[in-house]
Amino acid sequence: MRPRRWRAWTLRTLAALAGLALLALLAAWLYLRASLAQLDGRVEVAGLAAPVTIARDEAGVPLIQGHNRFDVAYATGFVHAQERYFQMDLLRRTAAGELAELLGPRALPLDRARRLHRFRARAVRTLAALSPPERAFLDRYVAGVNDGLRKLGARPFEYMLAGAPPAPWRAEDSLLVVWAMYIDLQGNQEPRELARGWLRAHSDADQLAFLLPEASRWDSPLDSVAAPAPPPAPARPPPWWGRPRTAAVQLAAIDIDNAVGSNNYAIAGSRSTTGAAIVADDMHLGLQLPNIWYRLALSVPDGKGGDRRLVGVTLPGAPPLVIAGSNGKLAWGFTNSYGDYFDLVELGVDAAHPGQVRTPGGWERPGEQVESIRVKGAAAERLLVRETRFGPIRAVGARRYALHWVAHAPGAVNLNHLRIEEAATLEAALSIAATNGIPAQNFIAGDALGNIGWTIAGRLPRRAPGKIRGGSEASFPLQPGGTPPWDGLLAPQDYPRIVNPAGGQLWTANSRQLMGPGSAVLGDGGFDLGARGSQLAGRLRQLGNRTDVPGAFAAALDDRALFIAGWRGRALRVLDAAATSGHPRRAEFRRLLETSWNGRASVDSSGYRLARNFMWALHDLLFGSAVEAMAAMDPKATMALANPRWPAVVARLLDEAPPGWLPPGMRDWRSVQLAAIDRVIADLDRDGVPLAQATWGARNTAAFAHPIALAVPALRGWLGVPRDPLAGDAHMPRVAGPAFGQSERMTVSPGREEEGLYNMPGGQSGHPLSPFFLRGHAEWVRGTPLPLLPGPARTTLTLAPAP
Repeated sequence: MRPRRWRAWTLRTLAALAGLALLALLAAWLYLRASLAQLDGRVEVAGLAAPVTIARDEAGVPLIQGHNRFDVAYATGFVHAQERYFQMDLLRRTAAGELAELLGPRALPLDRARRLHRFRARAVRTLAALSPPERAFLDRYVAGVNDGLRKLGARPFEYMLAGAPPAPWRAEDSLLVVWAMYIDLQGNQEPRELARGWLRAHSDADQLAFLLPEASRWDSPLDSVAAPAPPPAPARPPPWWGRPRTAAVQLAAIDIDNAVGSNNYAIAGSRSTTGAAIVADDMHLGLQLPNIWYRLALSVPDGKGGDRRLVGVTLPGAPPLVIAGSNGKLAWGFTNSYGDYFDLVELGVDAAHPGQVRTPGGWERPGEQVESIRVKGAAAERLLVRETRFGPIRAVGARRYALHWVAHAPGAVNLNHLRIEEAATLEAALSIAATNGIPAQNFIAGDALGNIGWTIAGRLPRRAPGKIRGGSEASFPLQPGGTPPWDGLLAPQDYPRIVNPAGGQLWTANSRQLMGPGSAVLGDGGFDLGARGSQLAGRLRQLGNRTDVPGAFAAALDDRALFIAGWRGRALRVLDAAATSGHPRRAEFRRLLETSWNGRASVDSSGYRLARNFMWALHDLLFGSAVEAMAAMDPKATMALANPRWPAVVARLLDEAPPGWLPPGMRDWRSVQLAAIDRVIADLDRDGVPLAQATWGARNTAAFAHPIALAVPALRGWLGVPRDPLAGDAHMPRVAGPAFGQSERMTVSPGREEEGLYNMPGGQSGHPLSPFFLRGHAEWVRGTPLPLLPGPARTTLTLAPAP
């Protein structure tokens, strides 16, 4: 009897536990469902002049129609909060250095680095300087954000997992989101200067000029000025050259070359089938879910009896402006400009000047501010920030630097981009762009009349004469007592611009835009090699004089391996009969270079991956010890960051074969190349990957996910993208990496938005239960364009004025 009772109680206990588990799962499911955005119905809210409708199509892309731009700003905030609040929260906290308050002590290192800039205090000051209409516009967006958050049936699911409530949105938070983009787009200039400073300290002047050329043969500047001839190789390399690392690393760990990207381009009306300009834009950024951009269309009365329609992408959390898109008369897009907008200013100290530091302006006593960093589950941490007139002070080893950054300047952030929404002509847009308070971007625009133009949108430093080129003092840490390379911001009328060039096309791809006098304005903050830009320019020329929107869109999908083909050719030449005799692995390497190669970065190509890895193995063989030493100062400091043109340097050495630059232990440059090939083979063997299975798609596989999946890897299958192999790579228009690439693809002619095309790597919603979470991802992977404008409405939500 007792055993039966024991079994019965055991079964009842197990059944009860199973029931509780099911109830918990049901409760979690119901909670998740309750935190989904409201798509249909009527919601009464305060402050609207008239009802606003939010009509979403089958992909969740809304058309927001309202009585005025203020009501539409409110509705934009409402949908941003309901679909993307956690993303918005991370962006503001990233800029402000407030992640530890939400994520705990593990976020403290990042918060300490961000707090040096005191961006929240800068945002408060910027907010006070807005005009009354600008402040009212931003306040309506903030009201929409907070109402959208409150109207959810449950707080966003991420906060349940984080164990913390969402904090309300404030007006200065929207400005912080713009500063988060400064960090994303210009933050690498600090480790770049550290890396270049290390090279200057460990190389003589001639060696430095050779290792850091200002241009390459791949550059294709918009002003068509020829690149200067590179300096000759000195007789001897610096002492660190060709020395091995103290600790071996896999090639995959040093392959960072997919971290530079973005293309935009325009075809003039003289070359389009309609007479209107065609503008295309694909901004390349780190990828995650949800995607950084939120696509929408806006419609407001134009004051003339009609409607003004805007279509494009917004940045959730930022002021509710169409970042890139079309207003019916003008279309525009951006790429990162990579000018020199940041300087490390080394500070001197002397016992005769206690409490002071020596700056380019003389001895100065830094101001001091104590920042309190809140930490979830722990006591707040106090951080002393010391700031000079050249910026806050950062310690790197025994040195102290002031961080002299355009992002700190008054006017670095403003709402002038709002005026581009109303620009009717190219001339108006170019003038407005020069006043924009955003990180300096290549701005390409085209109008319905067929005009096209380029300039810089965003704030530029006013440079001192001579502080401009890649080898100049401006691109290295400024030593104590030196002259500051810039002071204040450049006047808008002094911005360079190019309008209606003779070829009928404009393009930018993060490489040198100008080689002539206009380059003095920009400096060099890490321009790309130029191979991608020249390939894009060539592809646009091939489109001819009857170009349409689909043809222009396809240029962004160009994955021809024109750059890597040169490295493949070098490997084939060195893998001759003598090199492969008695070396079956080298022979197989050669066979795959010949047979598994179609001239593209194709997912099924082993030849592409092997040729690419050969280039990177040469990088590590020649620069490895230097990169290791740079990383000791800052983990992001690398040779590729110090000089993205390093492949041009290596190619010259292989072609010219100067014996004095041979790495220690190498008898000739043939031996160097064979050692690099053997290194590629050894790395793949170590990973257990047969050469024939080492396809590009096996290496270049989509791996981005929701940030929560980084903290809880078990959720990656639910919160991540499929592990799709991705065609494309760096140094070609179709830039693609596992978690980096084309964050959108947009091609449109102003006034003909119905013909516009679009792709995005993630869907509209950040909620995994939303039907819009991954909508459009498969088309992005395949490169199948979708309509830019929202389709027929499937759901309609009305926001109505409360009684």
